[in-house]
Amino acid sequence: MAAVKIVVDVMLKPEILDPQGQAVSNALPSLGFAPASSLRIGKHVELELEASDEQAALEQAEKMAETLLANPVIEDYTVRLA
Repeated sequence: MAAVKIVVDVMLKPEILDPQGQAVSNALPSLGFAPASSLRIGKHVELELEASDEQAALEQAEKMAETLLANPVIEDYTVRLA
């Protein structure tokens, strides 16, 4: 078994409103930054998993993302090697 580093990125689906992203976008001009034409906020999760190979680690992380790390009803996620 080897340690495999995995990254899971979770974002709200495009059709779901992002109030946190909207708040940050609205604050940018008042802080002296140029307005953003689009800004969405998500989660970046880094895992180190013990697995027999990279594929097994990716499959395990995929199940974790679907079950716990993301809400598949309102969020999309990607799983990749770090």
